Amino acid sequence: MTIFLDRILGRKRVLVKANERVLALYRGEILGIFGAGEHTLPNRRGMLELERHDVNRPAFVSAYEKPLFDRLPEVAQRELTVFRTNAREVAVVERDGELHAVLAPNQKLTVWNAAGPWTETRVDLAGGLDVDPELMRRLTRARRLELVTAFMVNDGQVGLLTVDGTHQRMLEPGLHAFWNVGRTIQVRVIDLKRQSLDVTGQELLTRDKVTIRVNIAAEYRVVEPLKAVSEVKDFADALYRALQFAFRQTLGTLTLDQILERKVTVHAEAAEKVRADMAAIGVEVSAIELKDVILPGEMRDILNQVVAAEKQAEANVIRRREETNATRSLLNTAKVMAENPVMLRLKELEALEAIAGKVERLTIHNGTAGLMNDLVQLRDK
Repeated sequence: MTIFLDRILGRKRVLVKANERVLALYRGEILGIFGAGEHTLPNRRGMLELERHDVNRPAFVSAYEKPLFDRLPEVAQRELTVFRTNAREVAVVERDGELHAVLAPNQKLTVWNAAGPWTETRVDLAGGLDVDPELMRRLTRARRLELVTAFMVNDGQVGLLTVDGTHQRMLEPGLHAFWNVGRTIQVRVIDLKRQSLDVTGQELLTRDKVTIRVNIAAEYRVVEPLKAVSEVKDFADALYRALQFAFRQTLGTLTLDQILERKVTVHAEAAEKVRADMAAIGVEVSAIELKDVILPGEMRDILNQVVAAEKQAEANVIRRREETNATRSLLNTAKVMAENPVMLRLKELEALEAIAGKVERLTIHNGTAGLMNDLVQLRDK
């Protein structure tokens, strides 16, 4: 009966659940927004339109948003909240204390008041692009980092911040985050610790036309980071080339023997030029040294032969010296025996004893009378 009466009277009963809001239009005009409960709305000729919204989905998205605010601003403000940013703002929207959305410049978000409570934090980008550390932690937890760029600078390093290609400032060690909306943000991290640079396998020609390869090493550290990255494209490559030139200038004036005979380093004038050139771009160079000299295969063979010949000559000298000493000792022994016949006889007995130990029978034809007589005479005396 009620349904029949509603049809006759041109109306419709609309049931709205607790989690719903209904936007109603009749004959193309907005009637309003209706909350939980049963509502009787006009519906002659079926011209009632209903747009249902679940407030558990906080964002209000409707083609009738502007007409709603224009025709029924009080209703719209009662049911909805609009967050809007200008060209130089970022807004952080929170729902019941939890981060809900981050709005880029010139963005809008309309939400149901019933899904709140809602709060917002606005960031004026004209005052700087830095993201507050506490806000950065909250953005990270909420996984809302699409508008943020973060950089880590470790101990012993410094970061050079550039925005749209223009240097802004240096960053100390720590985590740094920036709003990247409409801007190109870059951080170049420079290591300030002492470092080593090896220049390996450099071929050069000595003064006596021998091609050798050398390995060079240097220690350096960056003392003026901004100058080091702005004066040259790559300060490490600049040092590499400076070392190449310095050692070519030094070793090219020496013969191979001079290079091998002494520990060669870059000469003072060339080293000072390397240090001065690098100091001009903010790099301090300390030790510079030649680590290895590598010879071609055939040159190594020749040098090995030379070394072998030198060692053989030294051995011959030592052998001749020992033979001379031995001959001198024999001569001294002979003089003693010539002056003392008994000593000579004792030597004869030693020789006979040595021989007798190696044979079964030994026959002495001359006898030992002379030796015994000499011994008796010594005893008598």
